Amino acid sequence: MEEEPIVVGLDVGTTKICCLVARVENGSNLRVLGVGIEPAKGIRKGIVTDIAAASESIARAIEKAERTSGFEINSAIVNLAGMQVSSTISKGAVGISGRVIDQEDVFRALDSAQAVAVPHNREIVHVIQRGFSVDGQEGIRQPVGMHGFRMEVEAHIITSAASSMENLRQCISMAGIDVSQFVLNPLASGESILSETEREMGVAVIDLGAGTTSVAIYVNGDVFHANVLGVGGDLVTSDIAQGLRLPLDVAEEVKLKHGYAVLEDIREDESFNVITFGSEQSTKVERRELVNIIEARVEEIFMMVHQEIKHSGYDSLLPAGLVLTGGGSQMPGVRKLASKVIGIPARVGKPERMVGLTDQISSPAFATSVGLLDWGILFSETTQIAPERPGKSQRANNNAKADGFVQWLKRMLP
Repeated sequence: MEEEPIVVGLDVGTTKICCLVARVENGSNLRVLGVGIEPAKGIRKGIVTDIAAASESIARAIEKAERTSGFEINSAIVNLAGMQVSSTISKGAVGISGRVIDQEDVFRALDSAQAVAVPHNREIVHVIQRGFSVDGQEGIRQPVGMHGFRMEVEAHIITSAASSMENLRQCISMAGIDVSQFVLNPLASGESILSETEREMGVAVIDLGAGTTSVAIYVNGDVFHANVLGVGGDLVTSDIAQGLRLPLDVAEEVKLKHGYAVLEDIREDESFNVITFGSEQSTKVERRELVNIIEARVEEIFMMVHQEIKHSGYDSLLPAGLVLTGGGSQMPGVRKLASKVIGIPARVGKPERMVGLTDQISSPAFATSVGLLDWGILFSETTQIAPERPGKSQRANNNAKADGFVQWLKRMLP
């Protein structure tokens, strides 16, 4: 009987590091076996600012996941949350010689699309197909099995700053594991919170993190646009700290306890007590004053998201609306404000379809963490961790990796 694969996801965020270990059951179900959550240090807006501090935080999260799961972690699928992301459209073509197109031809075409002039300071993260044409016939979703002489593919190529990726890779390596693959934040989140219907109809995933806000637009089942904006929940906390004269930790506590995103929903008589700078006794604060500060900043973030969606050119192709996720989406009123600013329906998405140790991670704040596990299923990486018993031979491991890569590529096709 074939052993069920184990997958590992490592979510490196601005405020927290989350390492998850899960077993893939029945080919697509996740049973979470290990959870390691640690406050993040040395990371700002998804970029490593202190390698030693970041590596230490990552190592502690990995150690917790190993302890709860009983497995030794060797490698993991890791998110990319930094704002130094860009995307471009490229075309690749291959000759078929009048025979039937097979899967290998599709891979060759995608390979050809990658042969673009990528600057030396950029690194390709994802190559995602957007459509094929065979002998000039366009609009083909799945060319395998067709006859033809020439096939072209239009691919969406996402790149990131090579230095940022290398610094993150070095932090993880110092923590004792390897990166099996990087996955852009909103693409990971999308795997754990979107339905197939939403992907097909057209939907935008907005991942509201502490340091960054990520956007991914799905049309006809594929990712047509992705980007990371350098604004997030930390700015809201900073505004509260300055506006109400509070220490940052107190401002964060006030945001979580009393925060709301829509001023018109707050009554005049609502208030709370808090200790401000330079005061030893608590001061009464009108809740509307707090919410006025929050609404201004969150509205600005959604206006930037709206501009990003319009810039993509797909703003009219989103009948399924917005799906908000990430820690910032948990604030009351955020869904209402997003829908008002961007002008389309919105819902808050949280990870589902998992069992096991899910108490801590069943919230929008962990959509990326769980999404990385879903990517682990797509990647079919059966050799990410070594059980505490003799494993397969190196040759068998290499074959498993190759097979896993083929399965992952197949998932990126319709």
